Amino acid sequence: MKCRFCQNPLSREFIDLVNSPPSNSYLRAEQLDEPEVFYPLGVFVCEKCFLVQIDEFKKADEIFDETYAYFSSFSRTWLEHSKKYVEMMCRRFGFDETSQVIEIASNDGYLLQFFQQRNVPVLGIEPTLSTAQAARDKGVETWTEFFGAELAEKLVEKNLQANLLLGNNVLAHVPNINDFVAGLKIALKPEGVVTMEFPHLLQLVENNQFDTIYHEHFSYLSFYTVKQIFITQGLEIFDVEEISTHGGSLRIFAKHAEDKSKSVSLKVENLWRKEAERGMLDLSYYLGFQQKADKIKYDLLDFLVEQKRAGKKVAAYGAAAKGNTLLNYCGVKKDLIEFVADASPHKQGLFLPASHIPIVDESFIKREKPDFVIILPWNIKEEVVEQLNYIRQWNGKFVVAIPSLEIY
Repeated sequence: MKCRFCQNPLSREFIDLVNSPPSNSYLRAEQLDEPEVFYPLGVFVCEKCFLVQIDEFKKADEIFDETYAYFSSFSRTWLEHSKKYVEMMCRRFGFDETSQVIEIASNDGYLLQFFQQRNVPVLGIEPTLSTAQAARDKGVETWTEFFGAELAEKLVEKNLQANLLLGNNVLAHVPNINDFVAGLKIALKPEGVVTMEFPHLLQLVENNQFDTIYHEHFSYLSFYTVKQIFITQGLEIFDVEEISTHGGSLRIFAKHAEDKSKSVSLKVENLWRKEAERGMLDLSYYLGFQQKADKIKYDLLDFLVEQKRAGKKVAAYGAAAKGNTLLNYCGVKKDLIEFVADASPHKQGLFLPASHIPIVDESFIKREKPDFVIILPWNIKEEVVEQLNYIRQWNGKFVVAIPSLEIY
C-alpha cells in the first residue's frame, strides 16, 4: 500500500480495528440469516507527509450507492450549524443572486436550502441517489455524480464555475484525494473561495475518537497535510477556523494561489505551529493510539456485562456510523444492547451491521424504559440529552464511551 497523497510506501500502523462491515451497511430483516462481508480496518500513517489513511478495501461507489441511509437533515444541531455557515459566508463574501454556489457531497440539501432561501443560485453534487432525490424534492438542483477533475471540466463546459465551492465532511471520504483537489482548482472561479470542513486528526488522537474510523473515511487529516495537498494543486489556504462539529473539526478557506485579492490570515501560521508544538510533525505522535482504543473497549464491555448480570436494561440512541465502529470493535451484540433508537425513518426497521441490534423509533425508549441509554453519536450528546431528558422520570441514565466511559 502506498500513500494516496505522496505515494510513499506505508509500513507504520496507526491502529488496527481488525475488521468490520461498512458502517452504513444497515441490514433488512431478511438479510440477518445471510453472510456478511467484513473488510480489514487497519489504519496506517505516512512517515513522509503524515497522512493517516486506510486502503480502499471497499470501493467508494459501492459505499455511496442508492441505498445510502445517512440523511443530514435529521440532526437539528447540524442544520443550525449549516444555517449559521450560510449567514456568515454571505456576510463575509457578499454572495447573492449573481453568485454560483456549488456543494460537493450535498446530501439531502440540508445546507444549500439556506442559500436558496437567499436567492443565491446553487448546485449540489451528490453521488448517492437516495439523498440526492431528497434534495431535489426540496427544489435543490442536484447532479448524482462523484466529484473529481473530470466532473469539474464538465462544470466549466456548462459555465458553472463556482464563486463558492464547499464540502462538509467529504475530503476524508475520497479515495483519490489528489484528483479531488485538482477538481476544486478547475471548478473554482479566478477569485472564488473554497471551504472544506473535516474532523481534525489532532482531536481524534487526543480525545480517543477511534470510532470515527470506518471504511468510508479513507483519510484522517491534519492541517499540515491538507495544506500540502492543496499547495500541490495550485490552491492556497488563506484562513482556517477550529470548530466544534464532529468532536472538533477544521474549516479551511482556500483560493487560487495566483489570486492576490485575499490576504492570508495569521490563523494559518498559528494552527501550523500548534500542530507542530503538539508533535504532529513527528512520527512518535501517531504511535501508541491502539492502547487508548483498547482501554475504551475493555471499559465498555465491563460496564455492559455488569449491567447484564444486574438485570438492567441497556439501549442506545443514534444508529451512527461511529457507533457501529465502536460496537463492532468491542464485539457487542444484541444480547448486551437491546435496541438503538434513531430519528431517521430511513434507518428505522433496519438492523445494525454485524451486531444485528434493531433500529427503532424513539417511542421504544418511552415504552421499554431502559435503565441506561448509550449515546453513540457523542458529538451531539447535548442535543440527545435534551431530547431524551424524560428518562430521568424512571431514574434512567445516559452513557457515553468517548473519550472515556462516562455515566450521567
